[in-house]
Amino acid sequence: MGTTLARIEAYLDTWSWNYIVDRANSRIITAVRSEVVNPLQIVIELKEQGRFCRIYVPRLLQFHRHPYRELLLSTLLSLSWETKMLRWEYDSLGGEVRAGIELPLEDAELESAQFYRCISSLVQLIQDALPRLNSVMETGVDPVQCQRGEQVLLMLQEKMPRGFLDELDQALATHHSRSKIK
Repeated sequence: MGTTLARIEAYLDTWSWNYIVDRANSRIITAVRSEVVNPLQIVIELKEQGRFCRIYVPRLLQFHRHPYRELLLSTLLSLSWETKMLRWEYDSLGGEVRAGIELPLEDAELESAQFYRCISSLVQLIQDALPRLNSVMETGVDPVQCQRGEQVLLMLQEKMPRGFLDELDQALATHHSRSKIK
């Protein structure tokens, strides 16, 4: 079973997409308009005689020796946890970040609806995630983690006795001032 470059070409032709076929490497390269990266290059790569299909966006981000590298990697892991299908990849040698979807096609052919869902999901998930990642790169703060922290504080405020958050704030300030003294 699986799929072929010809089948993927037919799907892309149906949607009137422009693309380049790289038969030597069993892949098709195309691009779409995106709100966050324009054009957003997409590579559709077949492996194992078409029984394995990778759809990915190369060079989405680049950070190798970035000051917020650890937080960026943590955010990429969080994004992987929060989304279905999408896989984030990081090349530690060059600092390239990719996003992609992998499809094993052992027992079935790649259907048009399935292929379209993968492509459209890939584009939408990247458009949703890239502003967050860019914010982390610029500020060193993950806005989603900040929102979660605020939600935890609101939950504590509802459940704990009056004045608890003020005492907690004071305890944290004392703890931080002691840490600096040492």
